[in-house]
Amino acid sequence: MLTESGCTQRQQNLFALLPGDVEWVLVGDPRHVQYFCGFRANPISFSAFESALLLMQRDGTSVLLADNFTRRTAADPVYAFREEIAAWYDHKHSVINRDHILRDLVARHTRDLDVAQGLIEAEAISAAIASVVGNVRSQVATESGQQSTGSMIRQLRRCKLPDEIELLRRCMDAGAAGQLAAFQAVRAGVTEIDVYLAVQAAAQQAAGRAAVVYGDFRATNASSFKAGGLPTDYVLQAGDLFILDFSVVIAGYRSDFTNTVAVGVPSAEQLSQADACISALRNAEQSLRADELCSNIFTAADNVLVERGFAGLSHHAGHGLGMEHPEPPILVPESIDILRTGDVITLEPGLYVEGTGGMRFEHNYLITEQGAERLSHHRLGLQAG
Repeated sequence: MLTESGCTQRQQNLFALLPGDVEWVLVGDPRHVQYFCGFRANPISFSAFESALLLMQRDGTSVLLADNFTRRTAADPVYAFREEIAAWYDHKHSVINRDHILRDLVARHTRDLDVAQGLIEAEAISAAIASVVGNVRSQVATESGQQSTGSMIRQLRRCKLPDEIELLRRCMDAGAAGQLAAFQAVRAGVTEIDVYLAVQAAAQQAAGRAAVVYGDFRATNASSFKAGGLPTDYVLQAGDLFILDFSVVIAGYRSDFTNTVAVGVPSAEQLSQADACISALRNAEQSLRADELCSNIFTAADNVLVERGFAGLSHHAGHGLGMEHPEPPILVPESIDILRTGDVITLEPGLYVEGTGGMRFEHNYLITEQGAERLSHHRLGLQAG
């Protein structure tokens, strides 16, 4: 889980980017509240889609603002200097508009906030809440021009701190358990939903807690060679390929890696296609280093597929990982992104060939000062080893 030292460092990193006259920042994106203090409404709870606010000050103090039902969903420690929790529902009285709870909590601080320059995350703070704060702005000048608060935080998120990396490793261990279970679950006569349930059970067991498992759990074949999305009641047939491209989300952070499993014995064409995809991934791995253009990494994967006689990549070669999907950097032909130390990224070359089927293979990596560390350790290949 996120740590107190990590949350403190992230707050300090934000204020280090801001002009010296910005004394406080109010954030409301649930990901960013969590990023700076560890709190996020549990996605498997009655308050799954509710929000809290975090008021951070340059002196290191921070205040979590939330209603009582939202606050009680937290499964992990919260690292705020103080919490102000307002009653919304007490099993005795009718409830008011829940968003007004946050507005009124912010209003309690209006006098203090108005005497100092502040910054709000306009992308996530409602007009009702912003209206009770006076001396405020939503953008600041940076070397690259005016930037919004949300954009600055998203840039900070690219450089993962140790507690984030450890949490991502836990997500990946759970994902690897799900991928291993797929080799036993994928067979003729079962449905896509059957496979999903087996994968979910294994991933949840490995995670050791309730988690979110989502992604692509779909069969492809000679005639339906590209499919994605949630599983259906389709019954797997010999000769099909089953793509498992899924994330395990723990405490807001997510893994994301893919394997493709053959239903029965794969054909020579399917084996050749898989070998091309995995070779493309290995070739792109060689380009993973800080300061590398992401467009170059796309080209490294794409070239292998073209050299093998295939059409090349029809989607990205990979993307950043963290708290949303996908996030920068993006590995596409016209990307302007450049890899940075601290990025966690995925590589996922795929091919979708009429008459053979579709497949995709994926690993996750941490960009380090020495190059790249592979974080995912599941088996790539159409059959169990």
